Amino acid sequence: MKITIIIGSIILVLAIVFQGWTYMSTKKTETQRYEVLESEGAFEIRFYPEAIMITSSRPNAGYKESSGSLFRTLAGYIFGGNQEQEKIAMTSPVHMSFQDSISSMSFVMPAEYKLEDLPKPAEGSDIDIHTTDSEILATLRFGGFTNDELLREKTEELKTMLEDRGISTAGDFRYLGYNPPYQIVGRRNEVVVPIQYQRS
Repeated sequence: MKITIIIGSIILVLAIVFQGWTYMSTKKTETQRYEVLESEGAFEIRFYPEAIMITSSRPNAGYKESSGSLFRTLAGYIFGGNQEQEKIAMTSPVHMSFQDSISSMSFVMPAEYKLEDLPKPAEGSDIDIHTTDSEILATLRFGGFTNDELLREKTEELKTMLEDRGISTAGDFRYLGYNPPYQIVGRRNEVVVPIQYQRS
């Protein structure tokens, strides 16, 4: 009995230490730059400058069915699965969109890179390298682990908040995820959408 308690206590301590290390490591990860224009609780309006991203797409099967395979494709590229076998640092957040019959995921490239500096994808890989336009996004932040139902719920919540404020959308809703799947505490998720907004 005592041995079981001791082993359980050791496992618990190791789990807590690992989660603390994961949380601190995530905080050191380069995050996509933006400027907050308005903020009210979990709701923000932000300006995002241009960014270089890599994107992969597949037939839309929702978040649960498509996120894993898309992540593996993009992670393969940055972990050296490209024509130059060059490794690239992971950044946050991971972008996901679900449009009609297509799901897509994007990684933001570190700010030190220019488009011409990035290695070419490996032959046959479904990866597009591109520069995004600057945009103004309405965002709603939430914690925990994401699933399709929660994404629908938060999307509707953000829609209602924008309608109450008389703000019109200017594109599709997307999901931003900031944490690795093995991180339990301090998780950050957001639903975002481009909006029509006049900066003061």
